[in-house]
Amino acid sequence: MPGARGRTNAGNMRKLALLSVSDKHGLVEFATSLVRDHGYTLLSTGGTARMLQEKGLPVTEVGQHTGFPEIMEGRVKTLHPKIHGGLLCRRDKPEHLLQAEKNGIELIDLVVVNLYPFEETVAKPGVSFEEAIENIDIGGPSMLRSAAKNHESVTVVCDPADYAGVLDALKAGGPELLALRRRLALKVFQRTASYDGAIARYLELEAAGPDMDALGGFAGKLSLSWTKAQSLRYGENPHQKAALYGTFHEHYTQLQGKELSYNNILDITSATYLIGEFEKPTVAILKHTNPCGLGSAETLVEAWEKAYATDRQAPFGGIIIVNRTLDGDLAALIKDIFTEVIIAPRFSPEALAVLEKKKNLRLMVAKEGLGADALQEIRSVVGGVLVQDRDRTLGKPGDFKVVTKRQPTAEEWESMLFGWKVCKHVKSNAIVYCRGEQTLGIGAGQMARVDSSRIAVWKASEAKLDLKDSVVVSEALFPFADGLIAAAEAGATAAIQPGGSVRDAEVIKAADDRGLAMVFTGIRHFRH
Repeated sequence: MPGARGRTNAGNMRKLALLSVSDKHGLVEFATSLVRDHGYTLLSTGGTARMLQEKGLPVTEVGQHTGFPEIMEGRVKTLHPKIHGGLLCRRDKPEHLLQAEKNGIELIDLVVVNLYPFEETVAKPGVSFEEAIENIDIGGPSMLRSAAKNHESVTVVCDPADYAGVLDALKAGGPELLALRRRLALKVFQRTASYDGAIARYLELEAAGPDMDALGGFAGKLSLSWTKAQSLRYGENPHQKAALYGTFHEHYTQLQGKELSYNNILDITSATYLIGEFEKPTVAILKHTNPCGLGSAETLVEAWEKAYATDRQAPFGGIIIVNRTLDGDLAALIKDIFTEVIIAPRFSPEALAVLEKKKNLRLMVAKEGLGADALQEIRSVVGGVLVQDRDRTLGKPGDFKVVTKRQPTAEEWESMLFGWKVCKHVKSNAIVYCRGEQTLGIGAGQMARVDSSRIAVWKASEAKLDLKDSVVVSEALFPFADGLIAAAEAGATAAIQPGGSVRDAEVIKAADDRGLAMVFTGIRHFRH
């Protein structure tokens, strides 16, 4: 076997490093150390080669190395046997080494490649299809994959964040270097999978052909890829491992408090979507992703008083979210309540001075405002995933239909439209009682709708809130009259629900018999 590592090409012992990057951050320092401290000879392409040459580093152009020039505006430059043979040749196979020597192929020991910025390109407003296509990297993924496949002998780097670790491992050698190569090979295949997924998603969105689902633009194949944002201490329970993927941290800044938990992140997401429904100063309190109290008013302090009055027990260990700057007055009211997370678009200096004394309390600033959007929701199921558009519509009140003899009063309309926004975010079966812009009782997640109504009535009673002249809101149809009758007996004078039951006539008659006004929206908001 020629050489210490089976080197070839007439006994040439050069250690070759191939560098071709779009993100040049930190590359000069890395390349300098490769040459100075580790004896590498540099191969490079295009702008990367020019930059290294300008910094005084000796560089051989890939075209000079292969004997074949870059052609077709740089589309073809590294797709050559002298590149991929040098990457894929197994150093432990004599026949590979003999073939490399016979064909004048020098072995390449290290590859640094990061890809054309396709994701960033297609994220720009108004990007043309041609520009997107030209930012699909071909040679880069090919080199990365070749090097990663042969990671037993080749060190492959696709992320500038790994430069320092690579230099340390090159110095250490042995098992440490091999372990690093394996980790970097995994990272390469994760990166190329993510890259190809981004291209596929872009082309899927651009396509309008018969392979697309006519009901929603869902592609025949789903490509999913997220970057790990952080490991979590555990999942919903301590015995469950968990991690966060994606761009969650781009939407929020944590000002203080403990590290976010799995359940915190779920609650923050639910709270953000809920508060986004409201324009007036609003406070919402959530527990286990369900609203347990919500109020709107002219000030946040007034809104807080309404929200907290709904349920003074459930907020313990819950989430508070507001849609205005959280000031010192509100901070003084909530400081003594044990709360996991408080979310606001801003915190005043006075509020921070009050709340910073609670070291474990997580304060989250919503960077891009509240009501963050998401086009689709994904949930795992046996053997796959379910994908759906997020429920973003409330319907148009002008299209709602009054189905009872009595028309709702203006006050009842205001209460119903407020409650309709809240009920959309309560787990099914959901019942919400409210009056004005205040929740009075919330029943969530029961197998029978009448049970949700009874829970909501009981919660209002526990909070000493009178349901007389309230309205009742149901996110789905009343399948029987019993739920409506229970609401009327509790004091409700109006109801809003989707309608659509085979027993609608019975439910309407029950409302008419009790003098209730009832509105059908025609829109259901199940939350499983």
